[in-house]
This record gives sequence, structure tokens and C-alpha cells, in this order.
Amino acid sequence: MDAFFSIFHGSILVPWILSMVMGIFVGGAPGLTATMAVALIVPLTFHMQPVAGLAMILGVSFCAIFAGDIPATFLRIPGTPASGAAVLDGFEMTRKGQGALALALDLSCSVIGGLVGIAILILVAPVLAEFALKFTNFEYFWLAVFGLSMSAIISKGSKTKGVIAMTLGLVVATVGIDITTGFPRFTFGSMELTAGIGFIPAMIGLFGLSEVFKSVLNPENFKAPTITHKIKISFASVGRILNRNKLLILRSSVIGNVIGALPGAGADIGAWVSYGMAKKLSKRGDKFGTGIEEGIIAPTSANNAALGGTWIPALVFGIPGDTITAIVLGAMMMYGLKPGPLIFQQNGFLVNQIFSVAIISQIFLLIIGWLGIRAYTSLFKFPRNVVLVAVLIFSMMGAYALRSSLFDVGIILVFGILGFVMEKNGLPLPPLILGLILGPMIEDNLRVGLVKTDGSFWPFFSRPISLTIFILLVVLFFGDFFLGIFKRFTQNNGP
Repeated sequence: MDAFFSIFHGSILVPWILSMVMGIFVGGAPGLTATMAVALIVPLTFHMQPVAGLAMILGVSFCAIFAGDIPATFLRIPGTPASGAAVLDGFEMTRKGQGALALALDLSCSVIGGLVGIAILILVAPVLAEFALKFTNFEYFWLAVFGLSMSAIISKGSKTKGVIAMTLGLVVATVGIDITTGFPRFTFGSMELTAGIGFIPAMIGLFGLSEVFKSVLNPENFKAPTITHKIKISFASVGRILNRNKLLILRSSVIGNVIGALPGAGADIGAWVSYGMAKKLSKRGDKFGTGIEEGIIAPTSANNAALGGTWIPALVFGIPGDTITAIVLGAMMMYGLKPGPLIFQQNGFLVNQIFSVAIISQIFLLIIGWLGIRAYTSLFKFPRNVVLVAVLIFSMMGAYALRSSLFDVGIILVFGILGFVMEKNGLPLPPLILGLILGPMIEDNLRVGLVKTDGSFWPFFSRPISLTIFILLVVLFFGDFFLGIFKRFTQNNGP
């Protein structure tokens, strides 16, 4: 309790809240990621006490992850990579005049998912961290394949077109330096392409710029406001929806947290996997992508829960769970703190302060997030042509800021055209994004694993966790088929 009450001091509270406001702004601006927000915050914490600096980092990351869903819902442009899955049903709800309801659910599930993730962090951090350390290249390969398999589930319409889009994403992911040979692939002599194609500019182009192109070709709506309906939400109705989907919220939060605890996985993979599992297990799976509540609840519960998961290996073993916690570990060392198993004994009071900050941040997120929704709603009431120009400028600035490269701005343009052409021909965009995100993870772990085993595939199937994930994949895709055969067999051989 002493650690809990100690965080309510002006020197901690003021920068903490200001950083969360900054997180709403950065997360809501396409291209400005949560990682970038944390990187901007860290230099400001050099001369602060450790708990104040860590409060700023936690606050800005929780807010930025949520705020990325605001432009994803209103404009179909993900503010952060973790918001990619929120586009699918969020934007469709906006087109139905239910954008405010989508964001109210989004905010509520972000808070609940965050609380579940923190509860798991507090209660079972050492156990989950030890489990995460059991993952080697063999397990990460199957995890990435499992995530990629979601592309077949989340695709609307023809599964063949979904596979084509996924394959295109995997092909694009091969551009750059070969991890095992060091040889440049498909770079065509371009130095910029040796670093590969960043999925953030690609995602902004696919979802965002393609939407701008569609609007340019339909100029009759240019003068109309981007948001035409009033933002009025009944909290009682939101509560009823959350109560109906409480098991989905819990399942998605746990999935997000566990995937977040795996170093290198992150909130974006957690959100996609949660969305795919929700669609697979739902009785209304065919309605996903058309603007239904479950399609909002699953990914938004997972992405904030994943943030709690990333802190598990970071605190317990000093291994970053994602790029944000990699920056956090550097900041902790700057404060003279050494993450690892002994941190709970040597700095127990600070650890309890961190846990307290994480919990209270969710309460602040509920308030600051709602104010952020209202602020962005006011901006999006400007005529659509004004909003789209502003979004286009922020997208270009965000892409340039990632690597200070005009080449990334060109990537947005190329993928904007590609996204427009794909949608015109009925090819879904999410499988391409999944292929682009997970392609390097699949290839790197497959090839490194084969190098370890002198070309043998046996360890990919013989290790317990690898075998478990493989069996889950088989059940996911062929479970209905085998169940149908079993039912027919029992009917034919019954009394």
C-alpha cells in the first residue's frame, strides 16, 4: 500500500498524465507509433526519479496503442501497427453510423484487457517468463505459421484470393538482406531496399492511401463531414455488450498477454491472432468484417493485454518482449536498475510502484481516452477533403520520421496504389499485411532452425511446444472435416 500511495505525488502525477495526453496524440496520428512516442519520452526522464520516468513510459504506451484505433475506426487508417485488426470491423461500424459505439467498446476493452494483462503480470510473471524462454527457433516458426494461418480465417469472400494476397505479402517480405547468406535479394541495386520494406509505411498505404484514392474518384462526398453522426453513447448499452462478450474479452486478453510475453511477438500479432480465433469460434463468424461487436472486442482486448505481457520477460529476465520494452530496459539501466530475477528482492518497492502505475494508468486511460475520442471527433467533422489532406500529410511525415527516408514515403504511394487495385479486384488486404509482418519471422526461424539441425525437420515436430502448436493448426483447419466424418460414421453404425 505504501508503494501504491507513493505514486500520487505531484512530481510523478503531472508528467505521467501529460505523457498519456501525448500518447493519445501520437497514437492517433498515422505513422507515429507507440515505440516512437516512448523513444521521445525517454530523454525527458533523464533527471527524474525512476518511478516518474517509468510512469511516463507506461502511460504513453498504453494510450498510444489505444489511440491508434481512432483513425482506424473513423478513417480506415491504423494509427499504430497494433491497430491493423481494428480496421476491419471498426470502419464498417463507422459506415453504419456506429463509429462512436465502436470506439466506446474499443476504449472499454483496452482498459479491461490492460487490467487482465497486468493481473497476469503480477500473479504469474515468473511462470510465464520461464515458459517464454522455452521458445526456440522451432517454436517461433510454428507460432508465426499459426499467426499466418489467421489470414485464411479473416479473409472475406474467396479463400483463394486470400491465399493470393498472403503469398504476395510473403514475397514482399523477402526483399532485403538474406539472413543466412548476407546476400541482397530483389533489391535491384537499391541501397534503400537492402533494409527491406517496412510494414508500417506499407500498412498506411494499403489501408489509408487506398481510401484516399477511392475518395478522389468519388468527389461528390468531398464537402460532406467525415463524421456525420452525433457522438452519443449510452454507457448502459456498452455495459450490456461487454457483459454478453465477457468470455471473449477474457480469452482475447489471455491470448494477447501470452503472445506479448514471447520476445519479438508483440501486440500486433496478438491482435490478429485474437481476431482470427474469435472469428473461428464465433457462431457469427461469417459476419466478421461487416461491422460486428466481436470484431472490435477481440483485437482491442488483446493489444493492451499484450503490453502487460511484454513486461514479463523484461522484468524477470531482462529480455525485451518488444521494441518498447527494449527502450525501457535501456532506461532502467540508465537509472541504475538491473532487470532480472533479483529485481523483486533488491527493488521490490519500485516493482510494486510499477505495478501500481500500470493499474492506475488504465483508470486514467478511460478518462483521457474518452477526451481523445471527443477531440478527434471534432477534427473529423471538418469536410472530408480537408481531413484527408491532413491525414495524408501526417502519414507522409510519420513514414519519413521512421528512418528519415523519403524512400518510405514512396512506399506509402506504391502500396496505396496496390491496395486500391487489390480492392477493385476483390483481393483482401489483411492477409497481405500478415504475410508482410510474419514472413521474416517464419523464414528466419525456419532457416536458423535448419542450420542448427543440419537440415533435419524432426525437431520442428518432436519438441513438446512445437508439436502442440502443430496439432492446434491441424485441428483449426481440419477439425470440422474430421468431426463430420466421425458424425457420419456414428450415424451409420448406430442402433
